[in-house]
Amino acid sequence: HVRYEIRGRLARRAHELERQGYEIVSLNIGNPAAFGFRTPETMRLAMIENMAAAEGYCHQKGIFPAREAVVMQQQARGITGVTAEEVFIGNGVSELINLVLRALLDEGDEVLVPSPDYPLWTAATTLNSGRAVHYPCRPENGFVPDPEEVARLVTARTRAIVVINPNNPTGAVYPRAVLEALARLAERNNLVVFSDEIYDQMLYDGAEFVPMASLVHETLCATLSGLSKIYRACGYRVGWTVFSGRTRAATDYLNAMDLLSSLRLCSNAPAQWAVQTALGGYQSIRDLVSPGGRL
Repeated sequence: HVRYEIRGRLARRAHELERQGYEIVSLNIGNPAAFGFRTPETMRLAMIENMAAAEGYCHQKGIFPAREAVVMQQQARGITGVTAEEVFIGNGVSELINLVLRALLDEGDEVLVPSPDYPLWTAATTLNSGRAVHYPCRPENGFVPDPEEVARLVTARTRAIVVINPNNPTGAVYPRAVLEALARLAERNNLVVFSDEIYDQMLYDGAEFVPMASLVHETLCATLSGLSKIYRACGYRVGWTVFSGRTRAATDYLNAMDLLSSLRLCSNAPAQWAVQTALGGYQSIRDLVSPGGRL
């Protein structure tokens, strides 16, 4: 029952057509390197220079400099009260999506997921014995959800809501008022908020990105991001999730996250040394998305 068309039957059919000589434009997977985009040189150097320090297993949550760099980014965005203890580094956001859902769901639990969505959220919910309930993001509304429509989908089995902003695949950037309404909805119903913000700096036409964690206070919020898109480092496999909001009321859940992280010992240690340089250095993505940039 698990489908994942990023690399599923549709992708295999596209490869078959390519072998037959058809020219295929691949929109299934965001892989900047395939289009000539390079990871910033400073990140590569940081990883190379620290290779000797990355030969052994690191902490299951990730190396401290990487986690602290994520904390500093959150603080710069107005999200206070977060420490390195609330940060988990993973092998990309993809691994972390599986971990955050596995730690939360019992059989039959429901997760509100945007439609259209990044398919892994639906697939991972199903894989972890949950049920994805899709809330519509209609084209006539600029692919922005209607919070009242979302509220009608909440049941006694609803455990979480997924917010993908900026959205993949539609590119929609949700207005602050919509995000605030979704935050209040989650707080009223004690839902965990999973905020997928991997495209947080790819903004156009004056769009404003509002971190969901800056709006969620009375329930648990998990912000997911990483190096793959903004820093064109998909192959490094480095992502993170930051827990904020009512973390003290989520001790069992965070302990489950720690256990699941321990089961795979640690994530890719060498590439974690690029995180501090990436987040603290020059943000070259701004050149790429500005007028005249390649993106």
